[in-house]
Amino acid sequence: MDKSSFTNDQILSWLDYYSRKSGMDIEKIKLIDISKKKKNLIPTIETHKRVIVFIDKGHPGFFFDLWESDLGECELWFKTGLEPEGDAKISRISDMIDHEIEEPSVMLIVNPSARSSYRLGIQNTNFSQGSVRYVASEIRAIIINKLHLDDQDTICIISGESIAVESAMIASEGHIIAVEYNKNDRYSMEENVTKFGLHNVSIVEDTDRESMRNLPVPSLSFIVATKKFEEEVQNLLRLNPNMKFVVYTLELDILSDILNIFSKYHIKQTEVIQISMSKLNNKGVFEAKPAPWILSGEPQ
Repeated sequence: MDKSSFTNDQILSWLDYYSRKSGMDIEKIKLIDISKKKKNLIPTIETHKRVIVFIDKGHPGFFFDLWESDLGECELWFKTGLEPEGDAKISRISDMIDHEIEEPSVMLIVNPSARSSYRLGIQNTNFSQGSVRYVASEIRAIIINKLHLDDQDTICIISGESIAVESAMIASEGHIIAVEYNKNDRYSMEENVTKFGLHNVSIVEDTDRESMRNLPVPSLSFIVATKKFEEEVQNLLRLNPNMKFVVYTLELDILSDILNIFSKYHIKQTEVIQISMSKLNNKGVFEAKPAPWILSGEPQ
């Protein structure tokens, strides 16, 4: 297990220190320790008004990355050392973009523009504009809802790039295995991981045992179904015989294959829905969008 640079007693002392210095209620402060392992700091700051960050030395371009993610106006209380002694430096993140962290440090970041909760359905314009064609944000919100993610879940997502990004934000203490068969799609996925500041995503090229070696075992999978679907089901069930499945398709013949494969591998079909959506175009006419099926199932 990764070891933190800070002991539990030191973390509690720092929490008390910043609470007293800033006059903020301890209950309203979020703690995140990235000296222990990399975590999704940027989404955490975006959704919490007050975050105390524990960090060890290194992390090149740390403040520049926060500034580039539109967090430059956040108030920053910065103090080096393992023990809370003396006064913290107070500034804006934008004032620290050239500063490098040369020893263990603790900072309080105050983001008055933080959202109180994560909002499902990131707009497609926010994703990398590479080779990937992203599902509509409204449909993605429904898919994320159907996944019922917990913050510590490990999930395998096959050809679902935007689903992987949103899942990584929700399962912030878990792990996302993003399977991308196409090399250009893997590049796009890597760009999205960097853009959204995600540290809990592993990108692999297939579901073969070798590709999945040394990765956490997923308990849930989301699959954009293709002719590879049966092979994917076989491989995932080898990893975890209790694997739960959520499957997406737009094609009627693929839908029939999914149902047959579920039956063959004794996967109980728990739900099948079809999503229909229309959007008003610039001519004032409603245009029907593709209507996907989403199936859920788990081994009997």
